[in-house]
Amino acid sequence: MKGEVPTSAELWPWLTKALETWDEQARGRVLMPTPLEIEPWECLDKKGDWGFARILEKMVEVLGSSIPEGLDISVDESKGPVHIDPRAIVEPNCHFIGPCYIAPEAIIRHGAYVREHSWISWQALLGHCSEIKHSILLPKAKAPHFNYIGDSVVGSDANLGAGVILSNLRNDGKQVILKVGKSKIPSGLRKFGALVGDGVQIGCNSVTNPGTILGTNCMVYPTTSLSGVHTSDTVLR
Repeated sequence: MKGEVPTSAELWPWLTKALETWDEQARGRVLMPTPLEIEPWECLDKKGDWGFARILEKMVEVLGSSIPEGLDISVDESKGPVHIDPRAIVEPNCHFIGPCYIAPEAIIRHGAYVREHSWISWQALLGHCSEIKHSILLPKAKAPHFNYIGDSVVGSDANLGAGVILSNLRNDGKQVILKVGKSKIPSGLRKFGALVGDGVQIGCNSVTNPGTILGTNCMVYPTTSLSGVHTSDTVLR
């Protein structure tokens, strides 16, 4: 599939650079620890050896539960630990379901819903009344206003405009198929939202249909319905 779908290294160059320079301990704590040589959507496979859900489970098991004092939040740890770094900024009335990890200097705004297997990296932002589930916000990624992020990866410095939805399930519930030009590639996943590259900007009230991949620095106009695989620097209307 080389040349058809961006690799993990092409989608998330920030991650590539970080993995080359950070040690194992730091990598496990704040980065998406998926080998760059696999197909990028394989990190969403909960049963696979390199699915980030399994790695997150092991990480928070080692780190343990961490709920900083003084937070006006609700927490459900019936499925696994909730680990919120004390240096994170968490506003009132948010709800967290473990296992999940909130990194140093991450920002969780009022009324956010953080569901299981969510990984909010350093200086990433999850906004007011936004919901995230089985997804990663890489460092400095932003989902600031009324967003839904399901079974997705949002790259470093990417921004989701107000009301952007990363849809993760087909109406018929069948396997998500990637559309690459006239070709179709089975993902092997029933739930697969979007893989959003570093620096992508998605305009307000846009929707990515299941299995959408956006290469680095793509620009999406507001109210756009997206499908398929798009190379870096593409403008989508």
